[in-house]
Amino acid sequence: MGMTMTQKILAAAAGLSEVKAGQLIEADLDLVLGNDITTPVAVNVMEGLENKKVFDRNKIALVMDHFIPNKDIKSAENCKCCRDFAREHGITNYFDVGQMGIEHALLPEQGLVVAGDCVIGADSHTCTYGALGAFSTGVGSTDMAAGMATGKAWFKVPSAIRFNLKGSLPPFVSGKDVILHIIGMIGVDGALYRSMEFVGEGVAALSMDDRFTIANMAIEAGGKNGIFPVDEKTKEYMKAHSERSFRVFEADSDAVYDEEYTIDLSSLKSTVACPHLPGNTKTIDEIEAEHIEIDQVVIGSCTNGRISDLRAAAEIISRGQVSKGVRCIIIPATQKIYLQALEEGLLKTFVEAGAIVSTPTCGPCLGGYMGILAAGERCVSTTNRNFVGRMGHVDSEVYLASPAVAAMSALKGYIAAPAQS
Repeated sequence: MGMTMTQKILAAAAGLSEVKAGQLIEADLDLVLGNDITTPVAVNVMEGLENKKVFDRNKIALVMDHFIPNKDIKSAENCKCCRDFAREHGITNYFDVGQMGIEHALLPEQGLVVAGDCVIGADSHTCTYGALGAFSTGVGSTDMAAGMATGKAWFKVPSAIRFNLKGSLPPFVSGKDVILHIIGMIGVDGALYRSMEFVGEGVAALSMDDRFTIANMAIEAGGKNGIFPVDEKTKEYMKAHSERSFRVFEADSDAVYDEEYTIDLSSLKSTVACPHLPGNTKTIDEIEAEHIEIDQVVIGSCTNGRISDLRAAAEIISRGQVSKGVRCIIIPATQKIYLQALEEGLLKTFVEAGAIVSTPTCGPCLGGYMGILAAGERCVSTTNRNFVGRMGHVDSEVYLASPAVAAMSALKGYIAAPAQS
């Protein structure tokens, strides 16, 4: 019986010739990730271990991104805990104010993850790195602590769902619309503890940023991970960002999949996830007919804060002014993206149109700071979750959308379809 891409990576990490779905394995880790919320918990767990040293200071990444710059005393103390730990153990890949970014945009940019890697992170959206042909998944802080100490993690080998992509996306339709369409189709538990493997000739038509977005939200469908095959675009990206060697794993022709879906990218429309689940989706023409007025727009996050996202938003926002009464918050995902957006004049476009630009942070996505909603307020956001109270008050509403839809909505004052100028 053949193996899927994910199963082959896990077999190699476990030193086994083959693995099967449901099998328990112990795998070697290529990277362990933590942030300013999850790392302090892991540090406390490590204090109770007999072995209090990290297994490899070069294979741990600590990214201060959720409450950076610190918003209060508690967040300052959490970050100080991380700083002290990084200093004590000589952690090479420590990112703080001035060098930081939103973790899942930053790590690929820094070349810390490549194809064939086995990665865990104490953040649910660690599944992002499947865009590079790596196995990456979110874990709890206790597993992070064990990973930092031993360089290993236990996994139950997941079964898989195959998504055959064909065609190419229409104008203003992006990877965010692809994954929202899929989540709306299979549900928020449709891929529960399974690998979501994206294949087919349509993959070549997707940019790397599209792929990062799609893999990022695999967890919103309950997936253990999302993963793409390694093609020329992937190799070009890795060569441009990393000096590490990589390993390419391909699914066997007789690999077993629980389910298979075929998606014609050319038929997709801009898609919006309505409150209060990422799977509660409607196409833009359906939702525009409802004329849903909004109070806030957030464009950024680990899902949609990359340079192509900012370019798409700027192309639309350059056509006018942010609607009166709408707060539009733009968050480049990393310092490098921020600087590139500055050099391209995108930030000038945003500010002149009445938006604000923030330093890289996860802040509003998790209802932390920099864009909290009051009771009764509505936000169109390019983030990844819209649960009750996710961005503030339990009586607020979050609509998930692409940067193009978010930008057009900022200009209109209601959820609106992007259109050619």
